[in-house]
Amino acid sequence: MLGLRTTIYNVGDIELAKDWYRRAFGVKPYFDQPYYVGFNIGGYELGLQPEKSPTTIKTESVVSYWGVEEIQQEYDRLLELGATANEEPVNVGGELMTATVKDPWGNVIGLIYNPYFKAE
Repeated sequence: MLGLRTTIYNVGDIELAKDWYRRAFGVKPYFDQPYYVGFNIGGYELGLQPEKSPTTIKTESVVSYWGVEEIQQEYDRLLELGATANEEPVNVGGELMTATVKDPWGNVIGLIYNPYFKAE
């Protein structure tokens, strides 16, 4: 195993989602096609794929957490962009904090403040 490479979110409208994720993560896609849009987020890939049957009802069995420095600020900013609250920021031990929101297409976006973990 080489480590996490890509998190993919399925979206009902890839053009709207591309713009929403550009604003949410502050980067432009490095790969942009009608069948897939890829963003480089700190060396990890966030991918968007169009859904054949769009739905906002998504499973929450797996959550990818994106690292942040100011979790409450990022959580609030995503809500201002149109995400919906899922789990408010909470301390999960030591200095670790997590939160989740749902994007406009129902995908869960995890946020984590973890001063103990350093990407290699």
